[in-house]
Amino acid sequence: MSLLLAVLNWLGAHAPKLLAAGVGIGLLLPDLAALVRPALPAFIILPLAIALMRIDWADMANYGRRLPLLGLLSGWMIVASPILTWLLLKPTPLPEPLITGIVLMAAAPPIVSAAGMALILKLEAAVAVVVTVATMWLLPLVLPPLALLLLGLEIDISVGDFMLRLALFVVGAFAIGGVGRLLLGPARIQRLAQPFDGLFVLFMVLFAIAIMDGVAAELAVRPGYVLLATAMGFLFNIGLQVAGAAAFWWLGPRTALSVGLMSGNCNMGLMVVVLADKADFDTVIFFAMAQVPMYTLPALLLPLYRRLAATAAHKAGA
Repeated sequence: MSLLLAVLNWLGAHAPKLLAAGVGIGLLLPDLAALVRPALPAFIILPLAIALMRIDWADMANYGRRLPLLGLLSGWMIVASPILTWLLLKPTPLPEPLITGIVLMAAAPPIVSAAGMALILKLEAAVAVVVTVATMWLLPLVLPPLALLLLGLEIDISVGDFMLRLALFVVGAFAIGGVGRLLLGPARIQRLAQPFDGLFVLFMVLFAIAIMDGVAAELAVRPGYVLLATAMGFLFNIGLQVAGAAAFWWLGPRTALSVGLMSGNCNMGLMVVVLADKADFDTVIFFAMAQVPMYTLPALLLPLYRRLAATAAHKAGA
């Protein structure tokens, strides 16, 4: 047990750098990516469950009761963001599958690990969980008509089936997180903050490896498209982060930066699982390569996040 805690402590202490390494492992070890790919749904559920164990559920309830704010944040995430992204991309000569991927990225809920990232970055994790869960429940009602309107893409899945798939993720994560919080207790969980960071990193790295299945072969055949997809992933991740934080700066720096984090880091893994074989393979390649900015930017932007939050807090206290 002490060895396990030591390993998790080390993983937690180096969380941002190890997240960045996860994508590289998936590309360098394609056989490993193929091996862990079937467990992809578990790697979506478990980071959210870990975050749910660690945050105060009363804080979540407070955000949940603020329905106008929750509606505004959810509307930004899964309606306004994809529409604005589509308007920007429509006049460009980018390949159609790539445009589809970028718009679907903007339309996706935040990654379920957004709360865990927020904890590592010292941002507002409670709002990340509440918005993530709300947008996951709203997605089946919003995504099919939006995808058809903007992209002409028919998502051939019933609302009931879509919601059932998402319910498995949400209910599963809440069940695991709730039982874990009950068994360990808030005080002990607080003392184990760094090992929990390490466990979160472990599952995130496994997710990054799994979603890279098939990408290494495509990189060898069409390096230009893969690099273009990666560049667009960086551009729109950063752009949506800036837009989200700016739009909600009036909520305070920690909350606004959390909104920015959620805006740019979208749950494309969920899209892959839900859409199954209905998505164009070039679109799936974008979903995979867009993980690169999601895993590298936290390490690169950590000083900026903390500086912005500290500066704003200092001005508020002055």
